[in-house]
Amino acid sequence: FYFIPYELNMEKSQTMIDLASGSPHGAGIAPISFVRQVLAASLHPVLLQDDTFPPDVRQRAQQVLDTCPGGSVGVYSSSAVGMPYVLQQIAAFISRRDGGVPAHPSNILFHSGSQSLLKFVLNLLSSGRDEVQNGVLTPVPYPHTLPRLLQFHSLALVPYKLKQEQDWAVDMEQLHRAVTDARAHCNPRALFICNPGMPTGQVQDRKTIERIIRFAAAEGLLLLVQEFYQDCVYGPDIEFLSYRKVLFEMGQEYSEHMELISFNSLSNGSLGECGLRGGYMELVNTDKAVYERLNVLSALIASPVLTQFALEIMINPPIPGEPSYQKYSQISLIQSTLSQNAQRGYEVLNNLKGVRCQPVMGGFFLYPRIDFPTRMIEEAKMLGLPADVLYCQMLLDKTGVAVGAGYENGSNDNTCYYIR
Repeated sequence: FYFIPYELNMEKSQTMIDLASGSPHGAGIAPISFVRQVLAASLHPVLLQDDTFPPDVRQRAQQVLDTCPGGSVGVYSSSAVGMPYVLQQIAAFISRRDGGVPAHPSNILFHSGSQSLLKFVLNLLSSGRDEVQNGVLTPVPYPHTLPRLLQFHSLALVPYKLKQEQDWAVDMEQLHRAVTDARAHCNPRALFICNPGMPTGQVQDRKTIERIIRFAAAEGLLLLVQEFYQDCVYGPDIEFLSYRKVLFEMGQEYSEHMELISFNSLSNGSLGECGLRGGYMELVNTDKAVYERLNVLSALIASPVLTQFALEIMINPPIPGEPSYQKYSQISLIQSTLSQNAQRGYEVLNNLKGVRCQPVMGGFFLYPRIDFPTRMIEEAKMLGLPADVLYCQMLLDKTGVAVGAGYENGSNDNTCYYIR
């Protein structure tokens, strides 16, 4: 269940609101004007002479154009992995976020969407010469596109279940069991992590991150960390910590040897610019040949210029004292709305008979568990349908709400399902 803005008019109509894609603007959240103004002025430089836009908008747009060959955003990106100016700004953002630990532009790759970047990495993981299939440890529940990506690259999905009753925490016993069992049929090469979780909404604390890093180091696994919703964290005691920050605070044994690739996206989080399609990944402690190979793969399609500048605004927004700061700071209203919707959705779902849902700490999604009565399961069998598919059909017929079947809990009685 995706958090929709509570201001949205929910009166019955024939209009369909698509929440499945996780597109904030598609669900009614307005775009941030500073982003659109800078992009508009860089696309149409005549606006640089128009005082309709605040001076810091025009200054930022001019700065954008000054970094483009020929002074136009219509050029090819000067580098396949991202424009040097943008990569420098990303590195500066990462360093600020992680307490001053230096980040280097040469370890960062930008491309048209984080899914493209993940594809490049999975391509490398599947390119070994071993006869045994390589595998990726994957949380269950998982992002819905991940299984198809792994299958496309002939990688085995090695599942490890998160503990629902403990706010979807990572179960270290599950991890150890999963990697041990997997080695009987595949070669586990990487561990995939979502923090904040998608679709489960948990935010990992420092102890959990440290345990996972130690586990991955001991098992020789590459850490693939998706950190899309790092600016959407709810609750006074909840804090987002990047895996990179914790890694560098664990001492040289880990900070100089543990291989980590982290991903961030323009599409997710408070900005929600899904249609612009942009994301970056940072490589930590990976072999130089890995970066060079990824560079070659990403060079097949040049990174879009306008998208790079939108992402630069996301990580480098107006600061106090600049004309646009006050208006841009209204982004906090979006975050407040999402937090309120998370709490409201949590309360509503838990008041429904047979439905249980854990509180959401971050991200845009609620992930409820539904316990079906035996009678409904028997009816589904008679109709030749899985019980969760029958539930989704009935919900659509009676309420007009379309949801998707999720995952069984693996219990023997087969009465528990999750709905995405």
